[in-house]
Amino acid sequence: MKLNDTPDEIRPAATDAGLTIAGKTYASRLLVGTGKYRDFDETRAAVDASGTGIVTVTIRRVNIGQHANEPSLLDAVPPDRFTILPNTGGCFNAKDAVYTLQLARELLDGHKLCKLEVLGDEKTLFPNMPETLKAAEALVKDGFEVMVYCSDDPIQARILEDIGCVAVMPLASLIGSGMGILNPWNLSLIIEQARVPVIVDAGVGTASDAAIAMELGCDGVLMNTAIAHAREPVRMARAMRLAVQAGREAFLAGRMPRRFAASPSSPMAGRIA
Repeated sequence: MKLNDTPDEIRPAATDAGLTIAGKTYASRLLVGTGKYRDFDETRAAVDASGTGIVTVTIRRVNIGQHANEPSLLDAVPPDRFTILPNTGGCFNAKDAVYTLQLARELLDGHKLCKLEVLGDEKTLFPNMPETLKAAEALVKDGFEVMVYCSDDPIQARILEDIGCVAVMPLASLIGSGMGILNPWNLSLIIEQARVPVIVDAGVGTASDAAIAMELGCDGVLMNTAIAHAREPVRMARAMRLAVQAGREAFLAGRMPRRFAASPSSPMAGRIA
């Protein structure tokens, strides 16, 4: 065997075909938000650096045409290049969330893919699961393809999947907290049972958080504050891009088992006395 040859038994057994949501495949597994930047120019630069194919837009806070005399985000992040994911951030009940996404569908020429987010209160921004379930059911019946922000509860995630949501998006920790993944065990339970993509949403603070989410087996990571509030947002966007790729590669490669004893890197047998 030549020095650079790789034996069949150690060649990667899995390849990454990309992130598929509602029948469409995206090369990047990183989804990014468009809020909290200094201006639309910085937004676009960070989006480009992230390599994402999906950008979220909070309809209640960002203009995508509902205010005709104001600058539109769609001029900086055009729908012919990126998949726009309208979301219901700022909604605290099912009625408002459904109305907001119906408005977004009109503004985006019948666009069906959306992110549902129904919050419980303004302090924690934790998901209101009873209202989330109600809104999810109504939106699915209305023909929307619903990606849904939810608690890291495997039972709730299963119910949302059974309703017909195309992706479940459990929080890693509170929105905008940067605390990282506080309960990897619950995420693992959700991943184990899910038949739709599992995308970590909320709480990522830095690149290692994103890598850990992917190493756990998540299908993707969505973030906004971690990039927009970094000292250098564009550089952090690049870091997140690399972290998601590295975490996914590590997951596909399969980590070594954890041991409670040392294991020498070189064999002990046959060593020179």
